[in-house]
Amino acid sequence: MRLFYAIFLPEEVRRPLAEAQGQVARYRGWKGVAPHQLHLTLLFLGERPEGDLEDLLALGHRLGRLFPTFPARIRGTGYFPNEGTPRVWFAKAEGEGFAPLAEALRQGVAELLGEEALLAGGDKPFKPHITLARRKAPAPRVPPVVFGLEWPVAEFALVRSELRPKGPIYTLLEKFPLRGEHGREQEESAGKHAEDH
Repeated sequence: MRLFYAIFLPEEVRRPLAEAQGQVARYRGWKGVAPHQLHLTLLFLGERPEGDLEDLLALGHRLGRLFPTFPARIRGTGYFPNEGTPRVWFAKAEGEGFAPLAEALRQGVAELLGEEALLAGGDKPFKPHITLARRKAPAPRVPPVVFGLEWPVAEFALVRSELRPKGPIYTLLEKFPLRGEHGREQEESAGKHAEDH
């Protein structure tokens, strides 16, 4: 199964991004991402055997307990590659928690499944972004779009992607709430409380 870890966006963030996609909708060369599928990929795993699933779910839960919620922002748009002919039009995401969580997932997957499990994601440095559209044929760049979007990142997910002729279908296999120290304190408190009785 084709898998990735990702953060999906709340409706109040998806809506203005979907409106911005109207900038490229008039050009046949650009294919927009369906608004309900807008997300930030933390780690792409590619095709993995079903036997890996238990380890990947356990890793998500473990990291969810370690990482706290954090604020995220979207300010503007950009292209991959930035020079020459772009293949992807994206919204830039900022947030102190993105890079540490993505790196912890990389390390965790490498420890559990070996370095080869990271090959599908390539060796490009992690840049938090939300893909808005992919360029499939000649089409012009559109001017930058400025946003003032903020939201609290409170969970991430392990996602299954099935490629279909009309576009991928995403299935959220499991969500992992971010609880960080607060969550750990609650667990310890609950455990201590249970011992008292």
